[in-house]
Amino acid sequence: MRYSHHTPSLVKGLFLASAVALGGAASAADALRIGFHAPLTGFAAGDGKSSSLGAELAAEQINAAGGCDGRMVELVIYDDQAKADQAIPAANKLLGEGVKVAISGSYSGATRAAAGVFQKAGIPFISAYAIHPDITRTGDHVFRTSFMGEVQGRAGAKFVGEMLGHQRIVMITLNNDFGQSLATGFKQKAADFGIEIVSEYSYSIKDRQFGSIVAGVKRDAPDAIYASGYFFTAGPLVSQLRAGGVEAPIIGQEGYDTQHFIDIAKEAAEGVMITTSLDRDSEDPEMRAFIDAFEAKAGFPADMVAAATHTAVRVMCDAVARAGGDDPQAVRDALAATKDFATATGRISFNALGEIMKDVEIQVVKDGAYRHFASIHDPELLAPPSE
Repeated sequence: MRYSHHTPSLVKGLFLASAVALGGAASAADALRIGFHAPLTGFAAGDGKSSSLGAELAAEQINAAGGCDGRMVELVIYDDQAKADQAIPAANKLLGEGVKVAISGSYSGATRAAAGVFQKAGIPFISAYAIHPDITRTGDHVFRTSFMGEVQGRAGAKFVGEMLGHQRIVMITLNNDFGQSLATGFKQKAADFGIEIVSEYSYSIKDRQFGSIVAGVKRDAPDAIYASGYFFTAGPLVSQLRAGGVEAPIIGQEGYDTQHFIDIAKEAAEGVMITTSLDRDSEDPEMRAFIDAFEAKAGFPADMVAAATHTAVRVMCDAVARAGGDDPQAVRDALAATKDFATATGRISFNALGEIMKDVEIQVVKDGAYRHFASIHDPELLAPPSE
């Protein structure tokens, strides 16, 4: 197998391993080259590492089983720093590399930017875990194998209001595509589940000090807190809420879904609940096999972004195999026809917009690790838009 890792301006390194296809050794010319961009450096590098490792694990497993329709998988990986202005040149460089299929292992801003480049070029593109609703609306070559933000927000409202029975809620919203999408979904369904939103506080992705928010939440004395964020913002936020004497349950989302959050928040992470797509205690064979194999490869626990990129690579390979090659239009049509394909994050079927519907998993931090708390199976609530 071959992995090519690049920053936007230079080659970081080239890693080679033997790759044997059905009937003999596979050369680079025979490989299925999948373009992949992720934040390998910068503020989101922790997620970028997990997403790249998840994709690499999928490629290794596919190649060990004989390849993708008999071809070895090669990932061509560029660093986008989770920034739109880096994702566009990264996408163009992937096109320059000659890739005919591509995957985002990055955040919403970078993914939205790259989606436009690949759609214009007619290249099938999968967003592994970015949640902004406009990603798949870029065009008919763009798909997503994770939840839309609004869908996960609606699930959060059901969980907080109906399943936990909390009514007076404070929202703490990260002021970017990720946080706003989640907040929109939560607000859409809050009243349906008996929720009164007492206050909403917002913060920027650069913020790490939350004294004024903590003071406001203490005054509000809510039943629970719905707080969006990534591990590097949620860790300090949760720590400061608890240090400030706020004891209300905290409900987060998949941005928390990494051991990094627990390592940052330490004891304050205990009891935090999140909506996500990875169940660490699942008995599903696909999910269980991924969790065990990822930890063996990476040396740290599996997380949502790794599971999501593992899923995206497997879905793309399945489409290439059914298309009988990597002709972009044929692969795009095969992706659109994907039905009930088993992966580490659930069974994948795309609707007319390239969106999926699957159960939402609730995880709780217990004894320093994520554990199963509940699952939400509600086809009407979790249905994504189809146009």
